[in-house]
Amino acid sequence: MKVSELKPGMRRVDVEAKVLSLSEAREVTTRAGEQSRVATADVTDDSGTVKLTLWNEQIDQVKVNSSVKIENGYVTSFRGETQLNVGRYGKLTVQ
Repeated sequence: MKVSELKPGMRRVDVEAKVLSLSEAREVTTRAGEQSRVATADVTDDSGTVKLTLWNEQIDQVKVNSSVKIENGYVTSFRGETQLNVGRYGKLTVQ
């Protein structure tokens, strides 16, 4: 699937993209009351760019200019921006 085809509410999406930038990780408290790290990466393919949300160990796997493959991801809208999420059941592979 292409980045330009992603729409909020979509489930079970598979996307391959290149990492353009990676934000600083920040500490957040989850709904379950646990401390976690979260960061966003801008990822692109030949059709467009989207924000990818990364949690904890995923942040350490991803580097700028690396290629990532998201399997079984889902798409949300956060502060008006479309975001791609790996989620609990998805898989992130760095190539």
